[in-house]
Amino acid sequence: MPVMEKEKTETKGAEETPILYLVIPCYNEEEVLPETARQLTERLSALMEQGLVSAKSRMLFVDDGSRDKTWEIISSLSGENPYVCGLKLAHNRGHQNALLAGLMEAKNHADCVISLDADLQDDIGVLPQFVEKFREGCDVVYGVRSSRKTDSFFKRATAQGFYRFMGLLGVDVVYNHADYRLMSRRALDALSEYKEVNLFLRGIVPLIGYRSDYVTYERHERFAGESKYPLKKMLSFALDGITSFSVKPLKIISNLGILVSVLSIAGLLYALISYFCGSTVEGWTAIVCSIWLLGGIQLLCIGVVGGYVGKIYSEVKARPRFRVEEKKGDFPEPEEERDAKNAG
Repeated sequence: MPVMEKEKTETKGAEETPILYLVIPCYNEEEVLPETARQLTERLSALMEQGLVSAKSRMLFVDDGSRDKTWEIISSLSGENPYVCGLKLAHNRGHQNALLAGLMEAKNHADCVISLDADLQDDIGVLPQFVEKFREGCDVVYGVRSSRKTDSFFKRATAQGFYRFMGLLGVDVVYNHADYRLMSRRALDALSEYKEVNLFLRGIVPLIGYRSDYVTYERHERFAGESKYPLKKMLSFALDGITSFSVKPLKIISNLGILVSVLSIAGLLYALISYFCGSTVEGWTAIVCSIWLLGGIQLLCIGVVGGYVGKIYSEVKARPRFRVEEKKGDFPEPEEERDAKNAG
């Protein structure tokens, strides 16, 4: 074995602590960023002192085209804090695309990546448990909420209904899991092979199929600022998840069409029998109600089909899911690139 290859093998075998990146998508988060960076720095430093992660570990904040001072704060933090890195997208592309941008950047530098929100609602006290699961051989570790007692009744009911409905449609999603998860570099490489434009990472990640586990945690109240997921966005996100991973709504429409056709034939036979028996009753109520009912069903079905056609339209265009405008901070050079330079 050449001397260079032998040294490289020994070095990699001796390195036990993984490089961890924390990926945090941000959209108009100027009120929480300083406190988020402070708390995450403390946690990351503690992980390094415990020997759980490498000193090359970093926090990667992804600015999703914010309209406030989010990027200015990230730029300032990256100059003051060696653990802070920043990624600025050219324009707002949505939470899922911003998260994917951060994951794809982080996989070039890290052995494992943990994604979490910037609002400090995800319990960062369980970060060591994520890393321990990774060191045990898990490629994906899901953060699962142990309860929803901090949610309003409406949000709790709709969220639980969404997960159950997705299960009924045959979509493999982890119950009470959002986007707080750890992924290994191998899992991120697999994720990069999924090219759909309409992203629903909660449905895509379970499809990867590598060894996985979960960590339970309590979700806190938002530290500051307002939620970036109002009811309208939540409903849109839920519809994206349903139409991106299941064609059962189309099958339901087909079955509904068959049912309505059978009922219509039965109604026609009843009308003919009534006519020949001379027991017909003049009136427009039944006719008008039936017309409105069928018209409403038709419009609903057309809307569902239109939703799928719209997704096909987006996928066929195959436009870039995001575009990085600027980077900030110290990104340690990946091992593979350094080894290639040394070999050259």
